[in-house]
Amino acid sequence: MRSKLPDVGTTIFTVISRRAAELGAVNLGQGFPDYDIDPRLAALVHEAMLAGHNQYAPMPGLPALRERIAAKLARSYGIAVDVESEITVTLGATEAIFSAVQALVGAGDEVIIFDPAYDSYEPAVRLAGARCIRIPLQPPTFLPDWDRVRAALTPATRLVIINSPQNPACSCLSTGDLDALAGLLRDRDCRVLSDEVYEHMVYGRAHASALAHAELRARSVAVFSFGKTLHATGLRVGYAVAPPALTTELRKVHQFNTFTIATPFQHAIAGYLAERPDCGADLAAFFQRKRDLLGSLLGEVGFRVLPAAGSYFLLADYSSFSDEADVAFAERLLNEAGVAGIPLSPFYREPPSMRLLRFCFAKRDETLREAAGRVMRWANAK
Repeated sequence: MRSKLPDVGTTIFTVISRRAAELGAVNLGQGFPDYDIDPRLAALVHEAMLAGHNQYAPMPGLPALRERIAAKLARSYGIAVDVESEITVTLGATEAIFSAVQALVGAGDEVIIFDPAYDSYEPAVRLAGARCIRIPLQPPTFLPDWDRVRAALTPATRLVIINSPQNPACSCLSTGDLDALAGLLRDRDCRVLSDEVYEHMVYGRAHASALAHAELRARSVAVFSFGKTLHATGLRVGYAVAPPALTTELRKVHQFNTFTIATPFQHAIAGYLAERPDCGADLAAFFQRKRDLLGSLLGEVGFRVLPAAGSYFLLADYSSFSDEADVAFAERLLNEAGVAGIPLSPFYREPPSMRLLRFCFAKRDETLREAAGRVMRWANAK
């Protein structure tokens, strides 16, 4: 059998999480909380099922949920979004990204992505028959060199994928960055896919959304995730926001991909947003405290922690422990210290010289302290 993705294996997230479970390690690798969701959300799911909301929802998403999403976008970004023609509820952000890529590019097209790139981007591009042009982001800032982007643009460039806050690099684009991108794409037949799933986890400033940038909004599909906002990654409910013409094309793929998303979850989230219209507003403060706690703990045990501008991850330099490659050090930390982190090099095509692991701080404080304690005991035993 001929594989369409012969060089693609199991994701680093799955591999690390599986090994962490086997070893009884503290898993700061894969990005999911280890604390409970709001009991009210769980109750609303239960109520939705008992109320009989167990059959197919409309393909674009439950109208009540799309109305709540539109209200949230108006509050967050001061924009008016058409509920019928610009919002599509998807099976998490991953499906939104996949469906958007299949809708917007094809054979012979080029797609610019930035390394370290979230690992679903390139497989989606390749399955669409297009080719990835990967532009590396350099530590410690991990921000785009727009001159390099300008040099990479060709008549075949049909899509630029941006991710802010960035996973796994924890950097954030500014309004100035969006201005620079808009200027480069002006008068070009090129779209933008803006992955904004960590929109509420930006520290010290407001999130710069492609939707709030008038010029980029006209050519962008922006992707969001309730799993991140509601601390419930297993919900697998996200959404894509795009102008009507782009939404039409995205839905052509979406309807033959997942078609519709779990109906009781959509009812529950719509009800939750009705009761808590400010949902997400407190996340920056919540996660900044956890970021600072983990950063302080890792610093005490010998890591050099890089500033994390956004997301619920941080990067830590392990040079004081070892000069070995990040994959090897992550394996050793997992096996010997019982702590799981994610190496950065697998997210690059050509990784720069660096000694960095990504750690997730969307965990209970005791989990973060336990991880640091294990590293301390391991380091002292060396």
